[in-house]
Amino acid sequence: MSADGMQSQTANVQDANVEPESHIERERERIAPRTPEESVQPTADQATVQAPARRAVEPKQGLSVKLEGLRAFYGEAEQVKGIDLDFNANEVTAIIGPSGCGKSTMVRCINRMHEEIPGAHAEGRVMLDAMNVYDPAVDVVAVRRAIGMVFQKPNPFPTMSVFDNVAAGLRLSAGRGAESKAELRAKVESALRGAGLWDEVAERLDEPGAGLSGGQQQRLCIARSLAVEPEVILMDEPCSALDPIATLKIEELIEELKQRVTIVIVTHNMQQAARVADRTAFMLSGELVEVGPTQQIFTNPSDSRTEEYVTGKFG
Repeated sequence: MSADGMQSQTANVQDANVEPESHIERERERIAPRTPEESVQPTADQATVQAPARRAVEPKQGLSVKLEGLRAFYGEAEQVKGIDLDFNANEVTAIIGPSGCGKSTMVRCINRMHEEIPGAHAEGRVMLDAMNVYDPAVDVVAVRRAIGMVFQKPNPFPTMSVFDNVAAGLRLSAGRGAESKAELRAKVESALRGAGLWDEVAERLDEPGAGLSGGQQQRLCIARSLAVEPEVILMDEPCSALDPIATLKIEELIEELKQRVTIVIVTHNMQQAARVADRTAFMLSGELVEVGPTQQIFTNPSDSRTEEYVTGKFG
């Protein structure tokens, strides 16, 4: 079953410059349920906020993700079969394997999108650093804000402008503690710069997001995720519908973004995995066959099935 049409909204309100220990504690507090009184944010200062003057992503200690005995089902059919896998903080991990092997299903389990499919459910644990996102006490909406997702087909909100597409998650997460226009504009610009899109759309912010090219739409979706400062970004074949030039821009962006977030990318493109990933995991028939440094997986894999797949003998 496909989840290409799903929309992702991500948010995180922590400061990027705190020490790792404090950073992790604040993340736990943010995901944990809050009382209505605690959820009310103070009204934003109306003072003018200066937007960042450059595109570069500021380095930040990211959070790791750990899968423990993860199983995923569509009804009674088991698609992901007891996977144990670590995604290191501030690294890019590529998931490769033939169609139908469970790559996308596994990734959707990380931010609990899989359970939105009728009849689907998951078992096991997904640890965002030390927090089990499947704990009954965890705020599911907060999990999906902290772990953003970019889909195979660009999915900007068709009725919204470029600006409003990026601002949508910010407005949703702000609630009654609405930000000033200056703050909102600064964050939108920062996100667009972070996605390498600002120079191309600075004069088109009021135009429909759906009017951008395919590659620009995909970077707009990435900017929408970046605006709310996620800890992890999941990418499900983000370049499969893009031309080579647009693909190159996305790959360059991935290299920059890992300085601040943890990235998991599903891809059928072996060359792309070799270019962008620090580590690569190979899946087959719902099981994890092998994981390791990308160069090792492609040049000296330990399992013969991995070698057969990366050399094109099947898949």
